[in-house]
Amino acid sequence: MPSIVIPAHNEERTLGRLLDALLDGARDEEFDIVVVCNGCTDATARVAAGHGPRVRVVETPVPSKHEALRLGDTHARGFPRIYVDADVVLGAGDVRALTAALAGPGEVLAAAPERELPMTGCSWRVRAYYRVWQRLPAVRDGLFGRGVIALSGAGHARIAALPPLMADDLAASLAFGPAERSVVRTARVVVRPPRTWRDLIRRRVRAATSTAQLEDHQARSAREDHRARSAPEDRQAAPEPTAPPSARTGVADLRALVRADPTLLPAVVVFLSAALAARRGARKAIKARDFDTWLRDESSRQG
Repeated sequence: MPSIVIPAHNEERTLGRLLDALLDGARDEEFDIVVVCNGCTDATARVAAGHGPRVRVVETPVPSKHEALRLGDTHARGFPRIYVDADVVLGAGDVRALTAALAGPGEVLAAAPERELPMTGCSWRVRAYYRVWQRLPAVRDGLFGRGVIALSGAGHARIAALPPLMADDLAASLAFGPAERSVVRTARVVVRPPRTWRDLIRRRVRAATSTAQLEDHQARSAREDHRARSAPEDRQAAPEPTAPPSARTGVADLRALVRADPTLLPAVVVFLSAALAARRGARKAIKARDFDTWLRDESSRQG
C-alpha cells in the first residue's frame, strides 16, 4: 500500500481538490493517505476529515513543512512513500503510475510526475517567465517544482538524513543521479503558477534564498567529507572536492534556448528580470541567514 503524506498549512482552499482527485477512482484501502495539518488557523483539518475514513488527519501546532513531513513519516504505513504538496492536484491513476515506476526493473529510487501549469488568469509576464522556465534542462529533468516526489524504501533511506532545508524538493532531486530518478511521463500533476508578477517574485525570492541555503550546506558537507577522507599529512596535497550537483540556470542555457527558438528572446528578457529581482530580494535574507521565512504565493490559491 503506497503511503501519501500531505503537509498542509492553512490550505482549506486547496486541499479539497487534491483529496477529491486522489480518492476519485481509488479502491478502498488502495492508498494510505495522511494529511499533516501543521500550525493551521483555518479549516484545513476539517476539510481533510470531511473526506472520510480513507484520509487520516494528524495535527501539530508547529507551522513547519519539515516537521510535518517528519511527523507524517511516523504515521505512514507503507512504501512507496509519496509526498504531495496540498496546493497541487494529483489523481489516483497518477499515483499508480508513480508506484509502478518505482517497482519496475532498474535503479529508480525516486520519481515524480510530469507537471501541468495552467496559465489561465496569469499576467503576460508570468506566462513569459514560465515559457522559458519549463524549457530549461534542469527543470525538465529534475524532480523539483512539481509538488510531488515518490520514493522507494531505499530512496527514502537516502534522503532521511537530509537536514531541514527550504529547498526540500530540490535537495531530494539532487540526492539522486540521473539513472536513479525518473520523471514519469504517464503521470501528471497540476501545479498552479502565481497569477501576478508580485507573487511570482515572492516565489523566486524564496527559491533564491533556499538555493543559497542548500548550496551552503553542500559546500560545508563537501569540505567536511574532504577532511575526513584525507590523512593529516596528505591533506594539503589532496585534490579539492568536486563541485556538488546544481540546478542553477546558466547564461549558456538561455543562449541555447534562444538559438533553438529565436521567438523566445522577449520571454528570456522577462526571465532575466525576474531572476535579478529575486536575487536582490533574497540578498537580505541570505546575509541574515533567514531560512525560515516562507514567502507564500496567495494568487495561485484563488478560485
